[in-house]
Amino acid sequence: MPDFVVVGRGREPRSSEGKIIAFVVRWLITAAAVWVAAQLIGGIHLEGWKSTLFVALILGLLNAYLKPLLVIGTLPALVMTLGIFLIFINTALLALTAWFSGKFDAIHFAIDGFWSAFFGAIIISIVSFFISLVVKPGRIARSVTR
Repeated sequence: MPDFVVVGRGREPRSSEGKIIAFVVRWLITAAAVWVAAQLIGGIHLEGWKSTLFVALILGLLNAYLKPLLVIGTLPALVMTLGIFLIFINTALLALTAWFSGKFDAIHFAIDGFWSAFFGAIIISIVSFFISLVVKPGRIARSVTR
């Protein structure tokens, strides 16, 4: 029987342990990107590694659950701007992360205004992209669960 190649499959781990490991790696990538954005943008204030991890968790959850709804809801704007409108969706999600983080005393994260959130979202996207080119969550999860 011939082997078939299925495009787009096999990159993600199949076991539950592998999925958890891939999630943790993505979470750490996001945490690193948030930290870099806070260091480069004067209007983004982040204190401590615990706050960094919590902010990355909140941002990751918002990206996983809310971003697909926003993309579908703004599809005409995305098509008309050839995807550039995604920057504004990322800006809104980062601002929402700051608002949500402000509800917890243990999380020290604040954004001064729109432009800080805008440039922070761009930096987080770029840093996450480049780290993900080097550190592949699916590959790490598969190698750990073998």
